[in-house]
Amino acid sequence: MTTEPASVLAEDEALELLTHGTMELEGRLVDASNTTLRAEISLDGRAARCVYKPVRGERPLWDFPDGTLAGREVSAFLVSQATGWGLVPPTILRDGPLGPGACQLWIDEPEDAEALIGFVPAYDVPPGWLPVASARDEDGDAYALAHADDPRLSNLAVLDAVINNADRKGGHVLYAPGGRVLGVDHGVSFHVENKLRTVLWGWTGRPLPPEPVEVLTRLEAELGGALGERLEEHLTVNEVQHARLRVRRLLRAGRFPKPPRDWPAVPWPPV
Repeated sequence: MTTEPASVLAEDEALELLTHGTMELEGRLVDASNTTLRAEISLDGRAARCVYKPVRGERPLWDFPDGTLAGREVSAFLVSQATGWGLVPPTILRDGPLGPGACQLWIDEPEDAEALIGFVPAYDVPPGWLPVASARDEDGDAYALAHADDPRLSNLAVLDAVINNADRKGGHVLYAPGGRVLGVDHGVSFHVENKLRTVLWGWTGRPLPPEPVEVLTRLEAELGGALGERLEEHLTVNEVQHARLRVRRLLRAGRFPKPPRDWPAVPWPPV
């Protein structure tokens, strides 16, 4: 049996493997705040690695009392899938060794992958990068939190605005083979109140490019139909309605959102 890299699997193949494959746990990711396990999943002689987040390992959150973090992970994938951008690795909800949980295709980042988000010297922001916030290190030297002015990231920023992602850290952006940029860890998304926290504020107030406008127009209709019905399997009706409302607001404004005034705009730690 051969363990397939994520880049080899088409989305439908990955979803088939995640849904019907046999899961064997390999170990726990100790840096995660909730129980997060890496596993191998196999089916008909093919295998791949996945991230398994059992519902029973979730820590309750006072501001996300409804549903599960696993359901929000799956919902983020469903919305990403509907955009056609492929910004979230294939993710499903299934039973596993520790009960029901989110199961997401594991992404191996190439060793030579170049990060597009990070802290850079304040006086030396790379050309084509957008500063987001100022900071100083323990020696008092000035740095800027910045990211590349890259359409892969700007599409991710639009997705985060739609799902109301409260935790877009730089470390939650993966660089997959083939130059793809992927977002992970969407357990604190889809709140009905504005809780958008992200390191991708570089386009604040700028006009949305034509492609995201086209995608959002299509997404607004789908949220009122089949996509909305699928999301209601994991979210409350109110949360789905507010996702559609956020899309309408983005289209009406025609611009990237501005940071909230009553909620920290950047997650901690940022990267």
